[in-house]
Amino acid sequence: MSVDPEGPVLVEGPVEIVLADGTVARSDRFMVAVCTCRRSRTYPWCDTSHRRRERVDPPPPEDRTP
Repeated sequence: MSVDPEGPVLVEGPVEIVLADGTVARSDRFMVAVCTCRRSRTYPWCDTSHRRRERVDPPPPEDRTP
């Protein structure tokens, strides 16, 4: 198991996780990223939603006057 303070918990698979409502999530992958931030659309699996999104401003328009 590997814990990244800025991201998911990496667990060697296969993995079964019992959610708070009793639902069981299973993965047969050899390595599983388990979400710890709860932002993932595929919770309990990580979809990298924890990464900060940086807004990139578009370049200024070119001056095309002759």
